[in-house]
Amino acid sequence: MCNLYSLTSTQSSISDLVNLWRDDTGNLPPLTGIYPDYPAPVITQSTAGRVMQMMRWGMPSPAFVLKGKKTDKGVTNVRNTTSPHWRRWLGPAHRCVVPFTSFSEYQTVKGQKPRTVWFAPTGAQKTLFFAGIWTEWTSVRKLKEGETTNNLFAFLTVEPNGVVGPIHPKAMPVILRSPEAIAHWLDAPVDDALKLQRPFPDDGLQIVDGPI
Repeated sequence: MCNLYSLTSTQSSISDLVNLWRDDTGNLPPLTGIYPDYPAPVITQSTAGRVMQMMRWGMPSPAFVLKGKKTDKGVTNVRNTTSPHWRRWLGPAHRCVVPFTSFSEYQTVKGQKPRTVWFAPTGAQKTLFFAGIWTEWTSVRKLKEGETTNNLFAFLTVEPNGVVGPIHPKAMPVILRSPEAIAHWLDAPVDDALKLQRPFPDDGLQIVDGPI
């Protein structure tokens, strides 16, 4: 599961790719290391147009996960879209796309320390998008913060393609590239939108030396 990614695109280039109506992220610096519970730019569809805003990475955890725990650190990756816990957030009002320029997966080799491997787009378009979901939620993320209300997000995963699979055979994020795919994820009926939960083409990703 992806728990580290980067976004180094300019805000104007992101805006051009998704036809933003409003950008609420302020002056956004290059983000070379986005980890769980970090704030990151997320794009949602409002009645007026597409809005980019900062959200915390990690959707609310299912109740059974929280038994005996005082905090909810959140779920970063969502695979089982048939679960009632996730189905309530799969409608267009709670879908989002998450821009990125590279993402990582851990490679585990017996007898060796896990190694972080980075993946980035091939071709001229250097910014791609994770297919995600989001919600506003009140919870205790960290004890020192106490109860807070945040906009939270996570992105969908799927079986890995031929590039990611040899490194991380369990899963990879659901990735969108074209304006048509982005619009389809944000607007289509649930079952139709979920057809996008499929591995990204092998020729669309490459292994790189580090975050870009």
